[in-house]
Amino acid sequence: MDLQQIPLSSPDISDEDIQSVVNVLRTPRLSLGPKLPEFEQHFADFCGTKHAVAVSSGTAALHLCVRALGIGEGDEVITTPFSFIASANCALFEKATVKFVDILPDTLCIDPSKIEEAITENTKAIVAVDIFGYLCDWDALEAIAKKHNLALIEDSCEALGSARGSKKAGTFGDCGTFAFYPNKQMTTGEGGILVTDRDDIAASARATRNQGRDPSSEFLEHHHLGYNYRISDINCALGTSQLSRLPEFIAKRSEVAGWYAEELSRLSNHITAPKGQSGVDISWFVYVIHLNDRYSSMQRDQLMDYLRKSNIGCNNYFPSIHLQPLYKREFGYKEGDFPIAEGISQRTLALPFFTKISREEVAQVARVLEDGITSLS
Repeated sequence: MDLQQIPLSSPDISDEDIQSVVNVLRTPRLSLGPKLPEFEQHFADFCGTKHAVAVSSGTAALHLCVRALGIGEGDEVITTPFSFIASANCALFEKATVKFVDILPDTLCIDPSKIEEAITENTKAIVAVDIFGYLCDWDALEAIAKKHNLALIEDSCEALGSARGSKKAGTFGDCGTFAFYPNKQMTTGEGGILVTDRDDIAASARATRNQGRDPSSEFLEHHHLGYNYRISDINCALGTSQLSRLPEFIAKRSEVAGWYAEELSRLSNHITAPKGQSGVDISWFVYVIHLNDRYSSMQRDQLMDYLRKSNIGCNNYFPSIHLQPLYKREFGYKEGDFPIAEGISQRTLALPFFTKISREEVAQVARVLEDGITSLS
């Protein structure tokens, strides 16, 4: 019997979302129009920050954070090897040096207890990642940053809506970033945003995203080195519409995570399913299981191949950054440098996860996964 195709991710686009985009297309202001500040204000209100600066991607937001903080050649930035590569590359863009620190085995976030031994006189910042929606130990990170006079950048591109009490992801550091690729909790198609309470960071980001123009400048008057990191009013209109539905998205994704936990409970001898985090309301980005220690990375890859041949989308979230070809070639990283991150990377498997997935589809994924694991035995 042919199995239904189930993608790894899929955006949730409503008729209202579509109409919001159409409304912009019927105006002459497709970029740098009124939808940009409208989206930024709504987003700042949601996060509880003074500023939000919308840009073309989460990567651009991270780069603008690094640049606004004056980090450059000769400086060092400490970050995690278990993340999407942009959280490390953002330092390289400014010719800074990346120093990795291993992760915690439960939340998969950077391990604060290993940071101080990596700090030198050249260390200027920590880029900590709220991976998969889990929050870093921000109390510990803030204490380290204060003790050593370091900037603290929060990569919350996967954690929009996660919160500890009343304090939301993205608001723990000097600045935070989010991304709106279609697999995220909400989408603008492509896009990202920087949030901060610091006026200097916001001003730098606003100028640098728009070819170095100050807000009061003439269109062809450039005061700084900048980039075209602008986001269109089309994207911002979609973002404002999607943001209004974000609580609904977060609740639905939590429900889907609960379905998976039930369906996969019978596989506990083979996999570890993601769990909650004490004191944190998690906004689920992806649903990533870990094959247990008796399975190899080759078997994980074989299982992914089995799932894909059975019409189930999946991926290995995430390969360790320090073992990416670029980092091995340019910086000499090798296997064994960060054993916890490497061990987890070798056995992770992201399953289909999105707001419109049905209970029946989750059950189908679980059945195929079970069959695939049996084929490995």
